[in-house]
Amino acid sequence: MTRIAFDPHLPLALLVALGVAAILVTGFSIWRGARGAWARGLAFAILLFALSGPLLVRESHAPLPDVVALVTDRSQSMGVGTRSAQAAAALNTLRQRLAREPNLIVRETSIATSTSGENNGTEAFAAIRSALGDVPQGRIAGAILLTDGEVHDAPTTPLKAPLQVLLAGKRDERDRKLSVLNAGRFAIVGQSASMQLRVDDFGAGAASGGTAEVEISVDGKSLPTQVVTLGTNATIAVPVTHEGENIVELAAAPGPAELTLQNNRAVVTVSGVRDRLRVLLISGEPHAGERVWRNLLKADPSVDLIHFTILRPPDKQDATPINELSLIIFPTRELFSEKLKSFDLVIFDRYGEQGILPMAYFQNIANYVQNGGALLVSSGPEFAREQSLYRTPLASVLPAQPTGDIISQGFKPQVTETGLAHPVTRGLAGANTETTPPSWGRWYRLIGANPISGQTVMSGPAGKPLLVLDQVQKGRVAELMSDQAWLWARGFEGGGPQAELLRRLAHWLMKEPELETENLSAIAADGALIITRRTMGAAARPVTITTPSGKILTLTPQKISPGIWRIATKISELGLYRLTDGELSAVTAAGPLNPKEVADMRATDRILAPFAGASGGSVHWLNDGVPDIRRVYPGQAASGRNWIGIRQSGAYRVTALEQSPLLPAWAALLLILGSLLLAWKMEGR
Repeated sequence: MTRIAFDPHLPLALLVALGVAAILVTGFSIWRGARGAWARGLAFAILLFALSGPLLVRESHAPLPDVVALVTDRSQSMGVGTRSAQAAAALNTLRQRLAREPNLIVRETSIATSTSGENNGTEAFAAIRSALGDVPQGRIAGAILLTDGEVHDAPTTPLKAPLQVLLAGKRDERDRKLSVLNAGRFAIVGQSASMQLRVDDFGAGAASGGTAEVEISVDGKSLPTQVVTLGTNATIAVPVTHEGENIVELAAAPGPAELTLQNNRAVVTVSGVRDRLRVLLISGEPHAGERVWRNLLKADPSVDLIHFTILRPPDKQDATPINELSLIIFPTRELFSEKLKSFDLVIFDRYGEQGILPMAYFQNIANYVQNGGALLVSSGPEFAREQSLYRTPLASVLPAQPTGDIISQGFKPQVTETGLAHPVTRGLAGANTETTPPSWGRWYRLIGANPISGQTVMSGPAGKPLLVLDQVQKGRVAELMSDQAWLWARGFEGGGPQAELLRRLAHWLMKEPELETENLSAIAADGALIITRRTMGAAARPVTITTPSGKILTLTPQKISPGIWRIATKISELGLYRLTDGELSAVTAAGPLNPKEVADMRATDRILAPFAGASGGSVHWLNDGVPDIRRVYPGQAASGRNWIGIRQSGAYRVTALEQSPLLPAWAALLLILGSLLLAWKMEGR
């Protein structure tokens, strides 16, 4: 390329002043009619041109390539039908055609569904900006986007290069969607959680005002089906039956023309909390640790505690009047017959059978346990003697039978091999491990017993059972074969985790899900599905996972500690994941409650058409074929019926530069002298 440039020998302001002076002088001369005026003006012009330093510049150029972004949408909605296959075929065709274009760099990128919990949806424009962010604006040839049109980060201003959108899917698709609009995160156990939901039919010809059935299940147990009106908000009540997480699954029946069933389901987690825990504590013979249970339970404001202490056994005779022996009459009939079922937990603390309670009441307690109640027996020497509770109908539910021995020696309670895996005793601070002894203080009494059922989770000297847990039909029973837990509470020899142990024990008895021995759960977070299996078995079974799109995976959890098995896998879909190992089932949801990604999974040109048009680009459906590619210059049309255009900027870089004077000094001098001679000659005529 050759061009003319200037390198003035004088400052530009001085050249301008000289030029103005030359124009004035020449103009005045011409106005006065002076001969040779125009020749003198020519001399001035040649002088000024020479002083401006004209140069002849020859440049060698190397063209700079333009850059086009080729973005493929691989979000969850692209998995519907044949969209992924359409996009993949079109991508291969575009690669071939773009490779034939000279001076063009293709930057490929893709869009994936985020499972981090952020409700951002499909961020196509963020992907385009990332691909072209470091490219000078003048070299951006455009962007080609392969998508289904469900984009959720459309900018407020259009791109400054053609945006060409190629849509996968079909026109006028129809679909049904279930949305959870509002759901309480907490509810009182025994009451219902209120949820607001909506079922919509999308697409041309979708009926309005019809009804749809919604199936409801809690922790895998089906509830009665609800019928809701399409397109209107509906409120349902879901019973909360236990503490901890209650997994509520909602599923709308398929519509008349379904695109996908992924957005027909939703899962909501409701945490069940107890309003008040009702505990009946009956203490027998007074002892040093009598107030351990009372202090523990009274410290919890959510516990309603009824505590009775039997101070005077029937065989103790003295002359004290009956009306002076107690403040109130022991309400045995009310507690053990009429209101027994209202208690969440019954505790006998060193209580011996002394004829105060009729045997029928002990049978009531046994029935209470078998029907789902919780019983804790904290034993002392009386359990090994004739007044033992084991000589009552309670023996039918107690897991350990007394031998009559009372071991009075110092010992450190040991967590058994079973206890290392049991949630009640697993991970207690200071507990022994498979190789190290416990670090807590000693106890000094153990009631000899033989376990006949249940699981021994703590032991004393010579491996004798100290804490035995059992499930009796629908209920649970715990036997603590010592009355020395108070030593830990007092800090004797460093104490021990007395409060934590008794808290776990009480909550296990009341069936808190976090303390269940057999449990399957999963959490979706940061793009991974973390599966946890708690079991007392020797191994965990393989877990079958059903993804929101219906794909099935089978994974085997690995042991990470006694009783806990875990495995993690990457996930890329939002929605409901179902898990089962053949015995237990679980469900969990990845992403927010109503993710944008599945809000409307129909292919559409409604969102992107305005932005493509404003940028000079266009929207084409892949069902009509992959359009041809043409290079266009800025200002030209960048799309047609069956073609798309990408801009050709003509940018280049200079590789070599050669300069030479356009008017050498000697030539300028000759021209000036010639002009002056011509002016002199004209004046002489």
